[in-house]
Amino acid sequence: MITAELNLIGLDKEQAGKLANDLNQLLANFQIHYQNLRGFHWNIKGKNFFELHAKFEELYTDAQEKIDQIAERILTLGFTPLHVFSDYLERAQIAEGKNVLEDQEAVNMLIQSMQTLITIERQALEYAADLHDEGTVAMLSDFIATQEKTVWMFSAWLNNS
Repeated sequence: MITAELNLIGLDKEQAGKLANDLNQLLANFQIHYQNLRGFHWNIKGKNFFELHAKFEELYTDAQEKIDQIAERILTLGFTPLHVFSDYLERAQIAEGKNVLEDQEAVNMLIQSMQTLITIERQALEYAADLHDEGTVAMLSDFIATQEKTVWMFSAWLNNS
């Protein structure tokens, strides 16, 4: 039964608002991560161009899908997702990757971004679990598993594993 204290999916509105705030922070970071990946894809140079050009496209396509999932989850919780770049830049912890042309610099920046995303996701996942929000937990668990593997693979590419 929906009451004044519960949202449409039966979660406490106040707690759902805190979770939506956490997801908006994740959304902001994902938007910067996405744009960095686009820049890496467009601007990468050197002997690893073909390999990384294709991989960065794969990753930004995946990030674009995740961005949509995050925004739709915020809406499902009954709140408004951030949707302007000034808000993303204000909230994001991931740095913009301006003029990143070299393969190792791009990959290092990618790994750092993924580590930031994973940290934010784990915090939001813990809160979502406490709230018994299985929809958000499942989404974030899937994100984390994929990103952990990506960090491992790119660390191996750098030979830093």
